[in-house]
Amino acid sequence: MPLLQTREVTVRFGGVRALDSVSLSADAGVVTGLIGPNGAGKTTLFNVVTGLQAPTSGHVLIDGANVTGYPVHRRARLGIARTFQRLELFGSLTVRENIQTAAEIHQLGSRRRSDVGALTDSILDRVGLDRYAGAAAHTLPTGLARLTELGRALATEPRLLLLDEPGSGLNSAESEQFARLLASLAAEGTAILLVEHDMDLVMQACETIHVLDFGLLVTSGTPDEVRADARVQLAYLGQSDTVSTQAGS
Repeated sequence: MPLLQTREVTVRFGGVRALDSVSLSADAGVVTGLIGPNGAGKTTLFNVVTGLQAPTSGHVLIDGANVTGYPVHRRARLGIARTFQRLELFGSLTVRENIQTAAEIHQLGSRRRSDVGALTDSILDRVGLDRYAGAAAHTLPTGLARLTELGRALATEPRLLLLDEPGSGLNSAESEQFARLLASLAAEGTAILLVEHDMDLVMQACETIHVLDFGLLVTSGTPDEVRADARVQLAYLGQSDTVSTQAGS
């Protein structure tokens, strides 16, 4: 059974359908991609999964249990964590303080107790931020800031990790290193749902990819299957009206 499932999720904003009956899944131990042009509905879907946006219709399931009505904090306790397309760091805190604060808050609602300092140190080392631990978050370049946000999410010890454009600001070498980090997290059983415009990163990191366009799920498959799909090629060439017509037919 997939760790995450969305079933026929629809979101309307007035007369606009941001999502239209989207059903997809993400498995534990797998990096799953979610791609599509700007405005396709990717971040809206993340908001539905995490509880920031109520769906107009449809359901979100975690381990087969319907969590659609759960508030954000209750979903977080189930092991859901995310990063944001627009960076949401505590700018006046250091890198270390950002991560440690998340770990401390997580422990308040958890029955598990661990050494917060040791956990913070291990995350700093794992995401490659140990030498930047004392830097104020607002001074970081984008790539390091996104790694800090990832570290903060990891401090909650998530089972399901939603990453919204984490590759922004990374150069090609950093992107390859980041793909290896995602693979190691998945190997430990974490389900990762990755929204990303860097197609090299997506194709390298993901086992399965879902494609959205104008709120519709256009296709799902392996990287090779998605790369070869004519509807995906059309969407990324900007001919989205054609894709939407085909997807709805």
